[in-house]
Amino acid sequence: MIPAGRARVIAAAPPAGQVRLGAASGRWVVLATVLGTGMAMLDMTAVNVALPAIGRQLAASLDGLQWIVSGYTLALAGLILLGGSLGDRLGRRRVFLAGVLWFALASALCGLAPTIGVLIAARILQGIGGALLVPGSLAIIQASFAREARPRAIGAWSGLSGVAAAAGPLLGGWLVVTAGWRWVFLINLPVAAVVIVVSLRRLPESRAEGGRPGFDVAGAVLAALALAGISYALIGVPAGAGAGAVGAAAAAGVAAAVAFIAVERARGRSVAGPPPMLPLGIFASRQFSLINVITFCVYAAFGGELFLLVLELQAGAGFSALAAGSALLPVTCLMLVLSPRTAALAQRAGPRRPLAAGLLTCAAALLLMLRIGVHARYLTDVLPAVVVFGLGLTLVVSPLTVTVLASADVRHAGLASGVNNAVARAASLVAVAGLPAITGLDSAGYRSPDQLTRGFHLAMIVCAALLVTASVLAITMIDDRVLRDDLPARMTSGARG
Repeated sequence: MIPAGRARVIAAAPPAGQVRLGAASGRWVVLATVLGTGMAMLDMTAVNVALPAIGRQLAASLDGLQWIVSGYTLALAGLILLGGSLGDRLGRRRVFLAGVLWFALASALCGLAPTIGVLIAARILQGIGGALLVPGSLAIIQASFAREARPRAIGAWSGLSGVAAAAGPLLGGWLVVTAGWRWVFLINLPVAAVVIVVSLRRLPESRAEGGRPGFDVAGAVLAALALAGISYALIGVPAGAGAGAVGAAAAAGVAAAVAFIAVERARGRSVAGPPPMLPLGIFASRQFSLINVITFCVYAAFGGELFLLVLELQAGAGFSALAAGSALLPVTCLMLVLSPRTAALAQRAGPRRPLAAGLLTCAAALLLMLRIGVHARYLTDVLPAVVVFGLGLTLVVSPLTVTVLASADVRHAGLASGVNNAVARAASLVAVAGLPAITGLDSAGYRSPDQLTRGFHLAMIVCAALLVTASVLAITMIDDRVLRDDLPARMTSGARG
């Protein structure tokens, strides 16, 4: 027998697939999912601003700072597919809530970390929580709202989540200056409490029906090992690791990646045992595959740019943590005002042109960042690039999110979200690990303003090239009809778009 209190909680949540954005139930769903995802996104960007302060207090080298970022991203990217699959099978709200709670506990450990090693370990634990909550939040949006309301709901989700990510540097800078870097992590605790309460009362439960029992633990382990090996090799080069260790890590990472594909293919063909964490058949949709290639280019550029920009502003140009965080405030404002409109634009006119235009605009912004150097001034050197970047970003985030979900069947909302998030985080991981090696930055260069500036400039050129590549792919290969109801089925069956 269900207790009366519990019955009221269940009754307060609307049925999945019937939620409307204009109704109170729709606003509660958006609030809970945005706060959950925003907590994870904000933490990623806020931590970047805190890196110099963490490095000073915990005596961390450049590779230590890279692992603070990469340890989180490694766990997130390696396990996010499993998180999406768990949500589809066990219940998206249930797994989302588990991720929020895990993330909060790991955040507390980060805030109390006495050494750089403990902080990196706690960040890995944070990434595990993020792998549960991030794909679940978007899958809840996709599964909860009525089909005609999904584009606007996803636009609101992506825009507000983007605002949280963009606000991270400002909040991080303010917390570093006023309370200390530890509060960049501890601020997550009250946010998580709100998310848990709202989710229990207002989120509908949904799951994919049918399927084989069990979970692909081997696939999850191999994916994490692949990313860990490749990341260690990339970070180890500028850190001065021996050639043997770097080569062994790279070989192990590549071998794990090959084994992952083989295991997933075998599980997909078998009718016994657990289903694959990544059913390779999802890539039968040409549009889904293409949008994930574009996602990799985009988030490699964004991840590398954000990691190095906040270091350059503080260690290169001499900005304070608060000034460096405030420098990106225009991005937050532009995302808040314009992002909800771009999802509707993509739905009405198709995603191809907004995406291509936004990516070229972001590339131009990164080239404008070549003006940022040792004696940079905010109004003349930083602000123009930041404003242009914010304008471009508003044209990218919502159309990209709407398109990737529209390219997959709604039954696989968690999987599609997980795949796209895994691609995005893996791209950011590779960029943060690899750009210092490509640009010649090592621990000595990180502490030299002139060397840091030279490396930063070269990195911005590389990132701009990635965005131009993504723009070319978008304008030439994305089908504007991808948001029509019947296109994913036709794409999966092999029909040309």
